[in-house]
Amino acid sequence: MKTYARFTLLVVAIVGTLAWLAASGINESKTYYKTISELKQLPGGEATKRVRVTGDVVPGSIRRDGERVHFQIAEKGQPQILNVVYTGKDPLPDTFRDNAQAMADGKLQLDGSFQASSIAAKCPSKYEAAPGGKPAAQPLNGAKPPSMS
Repeated sequence: MKTYARFTLLVVAIVGTLAWLAASGINESKTYYKTISELKQLPGGEATKRVRVTGDVVPGSIRRDGERVHFQIAEKGQPQILNVVYTGKDPLPDTFRDNAQAMADGKLQLDGSFQASSIAAKCPSKYEAAPGGKPAAQPLNGAKPPSMS
């Protein structure tokens, strides 16, 4: 009986440790999506949690300072601008440039700047056809283009 008690105690300890690790991992990886205006209105404790914020890169604001990249993002039609400092390990995406939509993942600092650990960017105009534009004459895969009726 003593062996079964030790085995049960060991199993309970292992399962308890795994449950604690899972719960702490879920809490650490949770990320909330906020707009710039929502982010600036968060109370002190909430503002320092990890969040994602999206906006358009302000033209002329991208500045490299050693390993850091400083830039500003703004929401369309909103006057608020957020200063972002990226110090991540990954290189910035090729589509990261002026007027591109960028998503920063990180934490708001006490000085009001946003410390980003990752950046994702997209430039919708690069992938959309121009108004009144025609499809490409030859598809990239070499297939015959569909006939336009």
